[in-house]
Amino acid sequence: MSRKRKAPKKIPIIDPKYKSAIIPKLINSLMYDGKKTVAEKIVYDAIEKIKSKSKDDPLNIFNTAISNIKPALEVRSRRVGGATYQVPVEVKSKRSQALALRWLIDASRKRKDKKMSDKIFNEIYDAYQNRGSAIKKKEETHKMAESNKAFAHFRW
Repeated sequence: MSRKRKAPKKIPIIDPKYKSAIIPKLINSLMYDGKKTVAEKIVYDAIEKIKSKSKDDPLNIFNTAISNIKPALEVRSRRVGGATYQVPVEVKSKRSQALALRWLIDASRKRKDKKMSDKIFNEIYDAYQNRGSAIKKKEETHKMAESNKAFAHFRW
């Protein structure tokens, strides 16, 4: 972290096809070895499958799925007097979005479908209906924060 000045805020890239700021982040975090066109094709295929599966707007379904995955609380380790406590803290909006995308990709990579676009489509659709591995991860995080609520007074 620089002592001289704060780092300038990056302007979020807007997706040219769907006019969304979240889709490029999903594409970038899905990408391997700088193969962005491959990642774009996977994500766009998944969104097309959402469009063909339901009558709703696919971007609306995607945004609802991401907001269903976003965590509100998480635990952070705090060292107080030689003991380490898991202190529950609220998650900032940027971090919650990053965690949601990370959990979505991890859960979809662990699925047993043939194509990656099918995996992402199924995981997004499951998250839209409040089920699936990414939602399970969010509930696990919330449960951990709830069980360590007694240490909330160590938050500062």
